[in-house]
Amino acid sequence: MTPTLTPTTSAAPPFAGDRCDRCRAQARVRVVLAGGGDLVFCGHHARVFDTRIREVAVEVVKADD
Repeated sequence: MTPTLTPTTSAAPPFAGDRCDRCRAQARVRVVLAGGGDLVFCGHHARVFDTRIREVAVEVVKADD
């Protein structure tokens, strides 16, 4: 029996044109949710909601500086 490989994908970091879902500032963090959706936050809102993000996120990807 041949083992089946399941490809894994990693979410892309926020792009320069992505805007925070709270205030429309440039997004710095992408939060991937279990249901398959994602949210993007500026640095400020990522810090404000850090505890809640860690509770619900499947993956958190920060923008490259």
